[in-house]
Amino acid sequence: MFLVNVRLSTIAIVEGKDLKLVDAPVSGGVKRASMGELTIMASGTDESLKSTGSVLSALSEKLYVIKGGCGAGSGVKMANQLLAGVHIASAAEAMAFGARLGLNTRVLFNIITNSGGSSWMFENRVPHMLDNDYTPYSALDIFVKDMGIIARECSSQRVPLHISTIAHQLFLAGSTAGWGRQDDAAVVKVYETLSGVKVEGRLPVLKKEAVLQSLPSEWPLDPIDDIKGLIKKNAKTLIVLDDDPTGTQTVHGIEVLTEWSVASLVEQFRKKPLCFFILTNSRALSSEKARSLITDICRNLRTAANSVENTEYTVVLRGDSTLRGHFPEEADAAVSVLGEMDAWIICPFFLQGGRYTIEDVHYVGDLDRLVPAGDTEFAKDASFGFKSSNLGEWVEEKTSGRIPASSVASISIQLLRKGGPDAVCERLCSLQKGSTCIVNAASERDIAVFAAGMIQAELKGKSFLCRTAASFVSARIGIVAKAPILPKDLGNKIESTGGLIVVGSYVPKTTKQVEELISQSGRFIRSVEVSVDKVAMKSSEERQEEIIRAAEMVDVFLQARKDTLLITSRVLITGKTPSESLEINLKVSSAMVEIVRRITTRPRYILAKGGITSSDIATKALEAKRAKVVGQALAGVPLWELGPESRHPGVPYVVFPGNVGDNNAVANVVRSWARPVRISSTKELLLNAEKGEYAVGAFNVYNMEGVEAVVAAAEEERSPAILQIKDYKRDLEHEGHREEREYER
Repeated sequence: MFLVNVRLSTIAIVEGKDLKLVDAPVSGGVKRASMGELTIMASGTDESLKSTGSVLSALSEKLYVIKGGCGAGSGVKMANQLLAGVHIASAAEAMAFGARLGLNTRVLFNIITNSGGSSWMFENRVPHMLDNDYTPYSALDIFVKDMGIIARECSSQRVPLHISTIAHQLFLAGSTAGWGRQDDAAVVKVYETLSGVKVEGRLPVLKKEAVLQSLPSEWPLDPIDDIKGLIKKNAKTLIVLDDDPTGTQTVHGIEVLTEWSVASLVEQFRKKPLCFFILTNSRALSSEKARSLITDICRNLRTAANSVENTEYTVVLRGDSTLRGHFPEEADAAVSVLGEMDAWIICPFFLQGGRYTIEDVHYVGDLDRLVPAGDTEFAKDASFGFKSSNLGEWVEEKTSGRIPASSVASISIQLLRKGGPDAVCERLCSLQKGSTCIVNAASERDIAVFAAGMIQAELKGKSFLCRTAASFVSARIGIVAKAPILPKDLGNKIESTGGLIVVGSYVPKTTKQVEELISQSGRFIRSVEVSVDKVAMKSSEERQEEIIRAAEMVDVFLQARKDTLLITSRVLITGKTPSESLEINLKVSSAMVEIVRRITTRPRYILAKGGITSSDIATKALEAKRAKVVGQALAGVPLWELGPESRHPGVPYVVFPGNVGDNNAVANVVRSWARPVRISSTKELLLNAEKGEYAVGAFNVYNMEGVEAVVAAAEEERSPAILQIKDYKRDLEHEGHREEREYER
């Protein structure tokens, strides 16, 4: 409220009643008020200001005492609101003008924010216009009121205010059109209506091949050997706090810890590893619990490192390449323990998942297209949803404006490809302490170039906290990809039981992959569906009955040598709030854990689909405390070897991310790990061999030892074979009588 033209007699009456009057308008909005960071413009008598000073100081970040008595503070507020209203209206006018000229409004916004025409209001309100999001942070009707007060006061004071009067009419027109309770940025709709244009700057879907070909040529030198040499000088261990197990999808020969006691960390540091992972599974937690967890882990890391001589480390918060997860909560928690870093590095590029960052915009590959991340199903996640595809704007969105998009630095693809590691190092060293920096990348060479430059900067004393996807980790430690692992590569004898496939992920890609798995392998696998409604929404009795039923059915199928799909029902049930949705997810996940714990049969292999699912199955159902990443079962799909303390040591454990691979990916992995398939006839086996242009061996055997030897050889070579099992004595009496069995891998 403004206090204008306060009569002296009124002030006298108030003061005569032993009341003290202070005129103290504020600026900063609801968000800054809740944080005690308002700007307050206070005026009044010295005695009144002295009495209220402590309260006003507690509420404000900046407290200005205005001389001139009551009404002086409101005068300053009016001048401020005049400028604010005019800036919003003129920002709307400029953006509508640009749209009419056919300009890309997002590009226009980025240019102006780095030019003389920018203002705080322009940088704050135009993103609302570009996103067509008018959630009311400050309602349009507030400026109808404020600009109206200014208009009346300028008339009273005989001061012509032409520009603010026009701005007032624009806000009034917006309110009359029915937009008064929307955000004040909705004043742009007045211009859109008058001119027939749309300011909304929805990022276009791009042709992948055309975009990648338009980029400069990659840096000509492979930096991997340089990285390996720099690592020897740097001697810092890379510690990856992984918010679900899928972050190991680009590494091999690396250990994963699922518990983080000081003793375990000391043991790990003494090995002087290049890198190790700590599986936090924090994406399955509330933001408060995730913050607390990361704080505890970082404290233990600090304590353990101080106990082992010459131990230094860099922390990576490995998160989802589609931008879901607890940012900035986890980063804030880490910094609260480890201290302020020179920069936070934001690097969600992940080639195997089709995630690219180009001109600070993050894209998700969809066949031959690049879709802005904010326009994908991942951005609609019930717990971690977001709107922004531009990573600077994403940082501002996730930090609720604490880190403005305009303050976020970036390393461009042009710098990576033309300047190389030295240019990266120079750029990182030039950043102001406490900066946030985006890494653009469209190839693994780009990430390797960045990693080499970052290590150079670390050698110069710079410290970084990284929020990245999986590709950065392998580049940072100089790991070169190797071919996918097959069962024969593990050197283990294949169990005679069925394999267990556990699916909990609800992303649309997972559902399509499961449908394709059933379509291609329905003859050979058995399915057990777990009702989400029963385990998450019904009584404890119904929940327990469903768990017992599912576990018993899976046991029967595994013992019968059938690969078995344990899957949650595909109708997604969400809560009214993100926390309620997370609670439902936890109930479903815990039910899947209990089902797997109840299964008594040792599976031939285990495949867990989805990050939270794979983490909970490994740590809670199988009781693994550590694991080794053997490699990948498919590009982007980690294959673990669980520690000896687990319930099924030695059983291959495939950690299949929810959002990786095409529709055939799960079917392909399951097929590669499948048992030999029984063929209905010798004719069918030979016809298949003719089509595939391969030979089929035929063997006469006389006992089970011979059968087992041939079957073992056929499975080892993944080759079909015909077995003729003969009774030697009967053959002497009945020439030609025989019995056949056919097997095919």
